[in-house]
Amino acid sequence: MRQSPANRILILIKTDGPQLAAAIGDALGISGEAARQQLSKMAEEGLVEPVTVAAAGRGRPRQLWHLTAGGNRQFPDGHAELTANLLGTLVEQLGAAALDTVISAREAETLQRYRQELGEAHDLASRIEGLAGIRTREGYMADHWQEADGSFMLVENHCPICAAATVCAGFCRSELETFRAVLGADIERSEHILAGARRCAYRIMPR
Repeated sequence: MRQSPANRILILIKTDGPQLAAAIGDALGISGEAARQQLSKMAEEGLVEPVTVAAAGRGRPRQLWHLTAGGNRQFPDGHAELTANLLGTLVEQLGAAALDTVISAREAETLQRYRQELGEAHDLASRIEGLAGIRTREGYMADHWQEADGSFMLVENHCPICAAATVCAGFCRSELETFRAVLGADIERSEHILAGARRCAYRIMPR
């Protein structure tokens, strides 16, 4: 199915970060002016907003287009409000230990499933590629690459369980431990959506 220009712009900003109108035009194969017109329409709908940033040196300030909260809500949210309410009720009625039990059970199930899906990946690069594919199918809009120093990066441009993770950071901690176990590597989270970053990023180092 062909995507509308608005949807293509939303995905571009979501995956690549704030963009100049001219860069959006290049990506869509349209003029910068046509891109600005589309962006203005999307701004009226509350999906994007321009942010002026100072240019390096004596250059003119630049206007970068960001997603608003409304724009981010166009992507899967994993039934955010219902999830948050259910977790809150669980802790209120059964205590924090019950939530820990749920997180541990989810971690065990996820780890088993990931290991099965990555069973044919016999080196770290292949496991990371496979994991990125799994996470993308689950709604995380994942990407990966290898750095010049030999380490790898795994980034997730969207978090479909963000509401759950906001209520309980244990979900984020559990996911990090799952990655370490399934990849058999040392991993540190260098960017975190819950800390205000636009994405979650993980640096992966062979053991």
